[in-house]
Amino acid sequence: MTEAPEHYGAVEAVSTALDDLVGLEELPLTEHVARYDAAHSALTVALTSIDQV
Repeated sequence: MTEAPEHYGAVEAVSTALDDLVGLEELPLTEHVARYDAAHSALTVALTSIDQV
């Protein structure tokens, strides 16, 4: 079994956050900010981890 790259957790977090945006138009506006914040945070972590690759 091969080991997953160190950045795999960041990729998975971004994928999950983006999946959470699917169907956003059906949710109340009050929930939109939290979903976008989660996606932004996941992307920020993933992008900052690039320097460590």
